[in-house]
Amino acid sequence: MFNKNFLLVFLFASIISLFSSCSCNPENIAKFAFKGMESMMGEGFMPSEEIRALGDFRGMSVSLNSSKAENHVESTIFLKLENGDPVKIGSQPEILARKCAEIYLHDFENSENYRQITVQFIQSDPNNPENIAMQEYTFETKDF
Repeated sequence: MFNKNFLLVFLFASIISLFSSCSCNPENIAKFAFKGMESMMGEGFMPSEEIRALGDFRGMSVSLNSSKAENHVESTIFLKLENGDPVKIGSQPEILARKCAEIYLHDFENSENYRQITVQFIQSDPNNPENIAMQEYTFETKDF
């Protein structure tokens, strides 16, 4: 059986690839695709520009993970923030991670369905994209 998240990502990618070959305004197409994604996943699913501005992140994405094992459900939101400004991330990135988690959980209407949120700061080397560094911070959603 396919994972629900896999199907959503596949659907989203299909929509983008379908419209990427037309001469339409790509910005409007992206807005349409994001609105469709949010209508399926819940309002606030896509990270806000407020989060982007906190660390001047060049890329942002979200994935949701739920798994069930003997009377126990693990559910985590993964907020991936890419290539932020090292000065804005600062010497205490866990404080920024907590602020990003707080904003995201406030904006995402279905956040109460998840037990944890993991914020990942990913930095890639512009000269060698295979060279990456990642910092990861996990918080309990009930703490927000």
